[in-house]
Formats: sequence, C-alpha cells, structure tokens
Amino acid sequence: MVGLILAGGLSRRMGGGDKPMKVLAGRTLLERVAERLAPQCRGGLALSANGDPARFRDVFSGAVLPDTMPDHPGPLAGILAGLEAAATLPGVTHVASVPGDAPFLPEDFVARLVAAAQAEDRPIALAASGERRHFTSALWPVALREDLRGWLASGERRVGGFIERHGAAVASWPVEPVDPFLNLNAPEDLAAAEALLARLS
Repeated sequence: MVGLILAGGLSRRMGGGDKPMKVLAGRTLLERVAERLAPQCRGGLALSANGDPARFRDVFSGAVLPDTMPDHPGPLAGILAGLEAAATLPGVTHVASVPGDAPFLPEDFVARLVAAAQAEDRPIALAASGERRHFTSALWPVALREDLRGWLASGERRVGGFIERHGAAVASWPVEPVDPFLNLNAPEDLAAAEALLARLS
C-alpha cells in the first residue's frame, strides 16, 4: 500500500497557493494529513502536486509526483500518477488517496477500505461520512492504471464516473464528534477547525 496525498488543486477559495501548506494550529495541513496516513501505508507516502517540488521539502520527505497527463485534468490525473509510480515498486498492489486538506483523517482509514473491498469483492473502495461519499478518499488497485489513462485520454474527468465504471465498496464513518473527512476549503474553515481542535483536546 502506498498513500497518496492529493495537492494539485488551485485553492481559489483559500486565496490561492498550495492549500496543504496552510497552517492549522501551528502545523501545515500537509504535515497533519501525512502524520495520520503514514502509519497506515507500509509502502510510504507520495504527494500529487505540480510545479517545483522543492517548496514541500521542509514538511514532506516522500516523492512529489507531477501529473503524467497534459492540461491538468483534475484529481484523477493525480491518482493516475500515483498508480503509475506505485507500479514501479515491488509488492505494491494498491494506492490509498486522500485530499491534502483533510487533517482529521481516521486512523483506521486504510484498514476499513481494504476490508470493504474484500467483503464486497470490488476493485475500488471509497470512504463516506454521514450521507456523503468522498470520491478522492479511496483505495485504488494499481492494475487499473492503464484503464484510467485511457479514460483521461478520451476526455473524461469525472472521478465518480470512473468509480461507477468499475464499481466500488463503501466504508462509512460517523460525523461526530468530528467529520473525519472534513475538507478545509476557505480561511473560515481553518478558523473553525482550530476551534474544533481546541475542544477535542
């Protein structure tokens, strides 16, 4: 298992720049996500991000993977880059992807996705909380990389569409006391998350 943190978005609502580099209670979102994901992935972590990888050097020690498809076709391009990189590693069969702005990621994220995929005999497993499914918080088999490349090359961009193409199991988490897949998309979300951290501690 390789963990893949998706950080390729434009972060317009957060004011631009790399959203995972925004600071929550003294630490970047990237550091917080990596800290939760790393113990769950024996194959290590990678970061999906375009541009100069040196900007992450101080907070992330894993590989930084640029898109391997032109024109930045969205999160599926990042997932493809992760699958292609994982395919070069001996023994790695799956990639677990998470967005880089989800600092409350559950500690049983990977284990429950693996169990769901096995129980329902589905190639993909994705997370849900409350009534919402999280298409980029998911487990992807490396074996799907060629089909995903063809999907993107055909002009398709929809993560949900690719998931429907192959079928997915779903693992659900409660949203109390905190939604473990809460995304921080705007400055006010950061402030709310900081208050939430203070309450939880």
